[in-house]
Parts: sequence; C-alpha cells; structure tokens
Amino acid sequence: GSQPRPRPAPPPVADVKQLMHAVLDRAADDYWDGVGTVIDQSGTTEIQPATTEEWDALVSHATVVAETGNLLMLGARPKDGGDWMKFSRELVDVGDKAMRAAAAHNPQAVFDVGAEMYDVCTKCHQKYVVEAQPAAK
Repeated sequence: GSQPRPRPAPPPVADVKQLMHAVLDRAADDYWDGVGTVIDQSGTTEIQPATTEEWDALVSHATVVAETGNLLMLGARPKDGGDWMKFSRELVDVGDKAMRAAAAHNPQAVFDVGAEMYDVCTKCHQKYVVEAQPAAK
C-alpha cells in the first residue's frame, strides 16, 4: 500500500526565548508554587491544592511543561541533535510524571517531581543559557 506523505511542520510563531518566557517559565513556576512549605514569623504554613479545580490547574501546568519539551524539538528550535534533544525529551518525561503526580492529588509526589523538573531545567540552562550570555569582564 501507499504510505501517507508526511505533512510539513507548521512554522513556529515564537522563538526559543519567547517560548521559554511566555509558556514554559510560567507553567513551571505555577507548578512549583502549587505545593510547598512557607516558614515565617507567624509559623509554618503548608501549601497544597484544596479543591479539585486547584489540582486540575496543577495538571494543566504540568501538561504545558511536557508539551513544551516537544515544541523545543521542532523545526529550527533545536540548537543541536545531542544534548538539546536529550534535555527536551527529559522535559517531556518529567512533565508527564508531574501530570500523574498532580492527577493523583499527591502533594509529596508533586513536590518531589518539582525538584526533578528543576534539575532538568537547570541542566539545560547550564549548557545553553550560559553560552548565550556575554562573557564576564
């Protein structure tokens, strides 16, 4: 039988920096803010979603993280075929894990996966964001 011809990928609207700022940074920050502990003068406050809607919002933030990993692998966005693709795939995987943790309404899992997500982001930024910065004088 005849194979369907692959469709050309649509051209991206946002470059990597815009995608990070407008999409990924916000989703990751909102995910990280969803569960945690605040210690201040008034004592210790545990933060976690209190309603189904708040848990659903965490699932949505994690979904954006996962799908942004896919977007980083499309078109002209990849900086190379090695670590860029590896880190992007790790972002997809940790976003998927984050979705499952939030869907399970498991605050400890959300917190733990948030740390893994931070590690994935940091590894990529150490290689690719540092290279984009001007040299220190």
